[in-house]
Amino acid sequence: MYKKKIKTRCGAIVFALIFIFSAFGANALIEFESTAGSALLMEASTGTILYEKNANVPKPPASITKLMTLYIGLEAVKEGKVSWDDLVPVSEKAWKTDGSEMFLEVGKSATYRDIIMGISVVSANDGCVALAEYLCGSEEAFVEEMNKRAKEMGLSNTQFKNSTGLPAQGHVMSARDIAVLARNLIEKYPEILEIESTKEFTYNNIRQFNRNPLLGNYPGADGLKTGWTTEAGYCLVGTAMRDGIRLISVVLNTKDENERLLASKSLLDYGFNNFELVDFKNAGDIAGEIDVTKGKELSVPVKIDSSITIVIPSDRKNDIETVLIKDTDWLEAPVSAGTPVGKVEVRLDGKVLASASASTAGDVAKAGFFTLLFRRIGEFLRSLFNR
Repeated sequence: MYKKKIKTRCGAIVFALIFIFSAFGANALIEFESTAGSALLMEASTGTILYEKNANVPKPPASITKLMTLYIGLEAVKEGKVSWDDLVPVSEKAWKTDGSEMFLEVGKSATYRDIIMGISVVSANDGCVALAEYLCGSEEAFVEEMNKRAKEMGLSNTQFKNSTGLPAQGHVMSARDIAVLARNLIEKYPEILEIESTKEFTYNNIRQFNRNPLLGNYPGADGLKTGWTTEAGYCLVGTAMRDGIRLISVVLNTKDENERLLASKSLLDYGFNNFELVDFKNAGDIAGEIDVTKGKELSVPVKIDSSITIVIPSDRKNDIETVLIKDTDWLEAPVSAGTPVGKVEVRLDGKVLASASASTAGDVAKAGFFTLLFRRIGEFLRSLFNR
């Protein structure tokens, strides 16, 4: 009797699993809900958003602000406006700045390299102010530059009031804006990953450790920036790379350090476990053809002008469709190779994942008089038989 009950229950479980599998399909993603107040997960190379929660809500970003400070600081080096060995003077304002610090001394100088390291590794507020004053003359002028760059990047839910992220009325960023900024920073200045993944920093004989809890604690993690204030809660923009895929995670407004770490890990795990980066089409691949009138050939192949890389759920490759959208139904000969004809869209469940322009893959010369004449006669005869 007991064995019979067990068999009955096992059968019911198996039936239930089969029902769930058939109802939702093998393609269903594992459901995920972040514990953070705001969260976003982005694949870095394409900018594809894999998960979002309250991603457009402006919130105090705390020290995540420093990503823009570092962006401008690294840009100055790349453009030759400053060098790594420049001596940056320390003002009284920089010295007095509250919060995390690298222990700059008023009236003395620090190398530009040490300032960047201090901001990156130990989130040095005094370093931010010193950098701002060195590059723009004052922190106020530097903040104007920060907001200008934010506008250029399309960060529509961002407003900076200082270079540090210390509490200030109206100083906000959204999770989406943070991810976009982080992507820009990594793409333009990839050296930031080596800097941000440095585990400790010693300045003025004071040894401090990197505050990013993902480093050494999550496979592939090499950045990027933590933040905390009473108003912001515990925040973290993280990044990790595995098997050629780089993900950027943003969690805002978590309740403590443990929740911040778990929320970031869960977000990254969700991405790495459920998605993959696919080189779907190569530049030059044939996507279809377009009719040609008055040509030696009646049609010409259409090629994709640039390679298409997409991020898709790991088990949905067979569901991807490629659609050629033509600007016109036909071209008139002569036709030259490379003539624009429209675009190619890559879609999943009707949603456009990526697109690329399309053009003719070859030339089509104009047909001669007799070729066109015989073609018209043939069309006329066909129309008689089809009546």
